[in-house]
Amino acid sequence: MAREFLADETLHALAKRHDASRNRIRTWIQKDEQGAFDDDAQAADLIQEYEGRIAALERLVGKQALELELEFLKGL
Repeated sequence: MAREFLADETLHALAKRHDASRNRIRTWIQKDEQGAFDDDAQAADLIQEYEGRIAALERLVGKQALELELEFLKGL
């Protein structure tokens, strides 16, 4: 929300859309300007990267399981 405010969104509109008080949004804006959310943003980026790796590994495992099953069925 702090970034939306910095992109010329009004406090009133943000508060209404996100169902949050304007004072809370002001606090979040101050914390964002102080860099308090930088660690959270980095953690979110890291989680997204790991989720991508997990998805790639799951596809690989599925492919290998299918190949093993096909090899087994050829042997019958």
